[in-house]
Amino acid sequence: MSADNSNKLSGGCLCGGLRYEITGPQRNVVNCHCENCRRTHGNYAAYTSLHRSDLRLTGQQTLQWYHDRSPNTYRGFCNRCGASLFWDARDGRDRIAVAAGSLDDSAALKTIGHIYVCEAGQYH
Repeated sequence: MSADNSNKLSGGCLCGGLRYEITGPQRNVVNCHCENCRRTHGNYAAYTSLHRSDLRLTGQQTLQWYHDRSPNTYRGFCNRCGASLFWDARDGRDRIAVAAGSLDDSAALKTIGHIYVCEAGQYH
């Protein structure tokens, strides 16, 4: 399910060293409770996803990629402020996930589900 969004969206990290624009439709938000997301974000991760061609990096001087424990999976983060912005399964998919909390305006997005709930923190 895609958000009804025809406007260009932008977002970035806390310090501003990493900025991006999204020019196409995004999937609504899925919250991932897997152990990797919890350790990366400090809690579950809320991600939208979009076609790679619809993501344009406008400021990437602090972008760094971390190879996750999962095969072919990488996480893009700011090497200055530590913000985690991207989840990228480099397995031939045409999509990339973007942390919904890093968007400047996420009003058009709605949460549509939760995954890996069996790995959720015991505090939930």
